[in-house]
Amino acid sequence: METLKYKVIKNKKQYHAYCKQLEELLTNGTKDKSLKEEIELLTLLIEYWDNEHNTFDSLDPIQLLKSLMVDNNIKPVMMAEFLGVSKGLVSDILNYKKGLSKEIIRKLSERFKLSQEAFNRHYDLTTSLNAPQQNIKSIPSEGRVAI
Repeated sequence: METLKYKVIKNKKQYHAYCKQLEELLTNGTKDKSLKEEIELLTLLIEYWDNEHNTFDSLDPIQLLKSLMVDNNIKPVMMAEFLGVSKGLVSDILNYKKGLSKEIIRKLSERFKLSQEAFNRHYDLTTSLNAPQQNIKSIPSEGRVAI
């Protein structure tokens, strides 16, 4: 009897090994029929594990993004390059100062193989209560206030 190349995922070590294998298969240029079937099988096994061990609902989209970045060893600079945005915008997003755009949600969903709903959920942005006050000057001759 032939032994199976892949089995139902039982632990995180096996999960990460299968994810790495899938990534390698996806980056391989040739895609014959057996390779496509292997990709489909690995994808199915990984998705099953994700669904059974999903902790995404307990995380807001930014916590999820930070976790995925740590798990995949992705620095903010690399994320900015991937998303095609500035490092400052990525910093603002990671610090809850700016929200995720539809385009960024789409790209994150594709990159991490998650549904867009994982990133398209409500979370609070920080307010600028601690921001420095703007310097307000009075212009007496015109009776207006200039900033």
